[in-house]
Amino acid sequence: MNFVVVGAGAWGTAFALHLARGGHAVTLVPRRAEQARVLAATRENSDYLPGIALPNSMGVSADLVGALGAAEVVLLACPAQALRETCGRLGAPRLVVSLAKGLELGTHLRPSEVMASVLPGAVVGALTGPTNARGVAQGDPSAMVLATSAAGGVAQELQAAMSGSTLRVYTSDDLAGVEIGGCLKNIYAIAAGCCDGLRLGDNTKAALLTRALTEMVRVGEALGARAETFYGLSGFGDLVATCYGGWSRNREFGQRLGEGHAAAELIANRRTVVEGHKTTASFAELCAERKIDAPILSEVHAILSAGKKPAAALAALMTRGLKSETKRPGVDEL
Repeated sequence: MNFVVVGAGAWGTAFALHLARGGHAVTLVPRRAEQARVLAATRENSDYLPGIALPNSMGVSADLVGALGAAEVVLLACPAQALRETCGRLGAPRLVVSLAKGLELGTHLRPSEVMASVLPGAVVGALTGPTNARGVAQGDPSAMVLATSAAGGVAQELQAAMSGSTLRVYTSDDLAGVEIGGCLKNIYAIAAGCCDGLRLGDNTKAALLTRALTEMVRVGEALGARAETFYGLSGFGDLVATCYGGWSRNREFGQRLGEGHAAAELIANRRTVVEGHKTTASFAELCAERKIDAPILSEVHAILSAGKKPAAALAALMTRGLKSETKRPGVDEL
């Protein structure tokens, strides 16, 4: 198939490399012309994936319009908050798949909903899962899940094209659940990082992840997703990888918060995007509007927006009213 990958950060570059390795025609389109020139000349993305050679079969171009001319599939590897502007430059593609993980500020729309609103004639989808960009680029065995807005064979066609000996792609018909899981795990990874920064042990982190998964299911179901989706790759799988991975930007960001740094200071001095930062604000607003109980998410929001100390947020979670772990309809609330 002919793919165009828009966005040349670590993940966009890694996935373009994976597709090229699978024999597909791939063009990587950086957002900046200067970055495109450097990548084309050096065959390496030294800013985001240093030491990984880009195959000569993989095209690199700053000409988005030209690249889109022959594209069968467009993959968007831009930050969630840049998705709407990026979609506005795509013309009329047939199939667009997001690699972003975050809700749009203000509208609270998921990536596929943003794409559908800007590109009403396109089939839209999301590809997500517990994958680190460098691992995919190096060919470490990995698995992801793909969901699209179209019934029929579109997802299966893409699944076959994207899968290979180093990446196994599963399909799902729960687009909302796949995207919500990919968004929420970044928030809980910030919380997990706070535990690391506070030098807390395995007991604390295991308890946090278990309760985060419960909260993820509750929030997801309230927003129209299916519970079983969150026990798969885009939920539990991505949650574990992002909360424990040393490469996780969201976990590392949370760790720095736990060590005493202010969120505004950390964000101001970063070159890479921490999707969980703005996603937390979006979900906090959405949960307040829908009256969804999400205590872990609420405490992370208090840390990021109100400067609450991570230790105080943890204390607030530990001293909440006691509950039953098993929910009895009409009696208990988890």
